[in-house]
Amino acid sequence: MNRIGILGALLAAPVVVLAAEETYVIEPTHSQPGFEVQHMGGFSTQRGSFGKLSGKIVLDRAAKKGSIDVTIDTTSIRSFSTALDGKLKSEDFFDVAKHPTITFRSTNLTFDGDRLASATGDLTMLGVTKPVTLKVVNFICGEQPFNKKPLCGAEATATIKRSEWGMNASLKAASDEVKLTIPVEAYMESGA
Repeated sequence: MNRIGILGALLAAPVVVLAAEETYVIEPTHSQPGFEVQHMGGFSTQRGSFGKLSGKIVLDRAAKKGSIDVTIDTTSIRSFSTALDGKLKSEDFFDVAKHPTITFRSTNLTFDGDRLASATGDLTMLGVTKPVTLKVVNFICGEQPFNKKPLCGAEATATIKRSEWGMNASLKAASDEVKLTIPVEAYMESGA
């Protein structure tokens, strides 16, 4: 009888639901990466962006782990100058004919509570892969107010030296240091 009583008590106990991984698909309209470089030693800051981005983010906030996999279409580069766009697409810079994508694949995520704080991973550009840590700010997850779907958003930033990826052209005109900014909105994958 005691065993039956204990079994009954265990079955009647509240069920604890463990948090599971959630997969989010990047929504490209509101996720357009940008870059900034100093021009001519700091006379001005030149900015540009990429119009096409895709990828997935997997988060398990309770376990403080996950992964990020992002692909940027380099052919979608834009600088607000058609002439400069052509130069940036050339062999001297992004060489989009040979390297149509830039990728970031995380190797480690760091959390502050249940908020994503940084992502360390491999950035591949111009066929060269190097480790980069993206600082994550404004991380928020919730229900999108208009369509009521689960959504996460954030902004990731890092400063890199473009020469480390073999982009050595015009280093006197445009700084070696490039600030990357990647705003992201991502919807929870259907069925997740």
